[in-house]
Amino acid sequence: MIDWFINPKTTALINVDLQNVFVEGYSISSPNGPAVVAQLNRLSAVARKVGILVIHTAQETRADQSNRGIAADIVQSYMKSHNMERGGITAGSDAVKLSSRLEVAPSDIILIKPRYGAFTGTDLDLILRAKAIDTVIIGGIATNVCCDTTAREANMRDYKVFFLSDGTANRGLANLSADQVKAATLATLEFAFAQVITVDGIISKIGAA
Repeated sequence: MIDWFINPKTTALINVDLQNVFVEGYSISSPNGPAVVAQLNRLSAVARKVGILVIHTAQETRADQSNRGIAADIVQSYMKSHNMERGGITAGSDAVKLSSRLEVAPSDIILIKPRYGAFTGTDLDLILRAKAIDTVIIGGIATNVCCDTTAREANMRDYKVFFLSDGTANRGLANLSADQVKAATLATLEFAFAQVITVDGIISKIGAA
């Protein structure tokens, strides 16, 4: 199993999509969304103290739908099946706002993304390269969709990826429970894309550095 050293000066923490719609109060919210926000607030506080850049992403599409593309078919169908036709992940809706539980500091970066992965259609790679960052820590919602996609995109761009096993949340899928979906996602990421680690584990690595 991979066991990378962490250098705070070249590391960024990416908190993926801790938005109202995914955290709590909506039909597609993760059951343990608030608990994951609390975990990432704790980690973010540690990260800021040692100079790790904290980035919060938010998935949203333009209100005029001009950048939805094929996602309009896939996402709209999913939203409709969960009675989420109004608002959804459209810019300006209450659903896409960052959760009030999330602690955001002035030094943090807010990154709006139009797709599941945080690198697609954004300037994330440019931000990281400009700051000489070569390592990312990924947490957020959902484990198997936006977090997973972002981890794979980072890996393909030669970033070292730490993926938080207890700093991510997700729902069940089809006939699989939330725990089963997460287990499969973590196993795949650990096999080929990232070092899977707990929040306490990454905090220990930061402290050792």
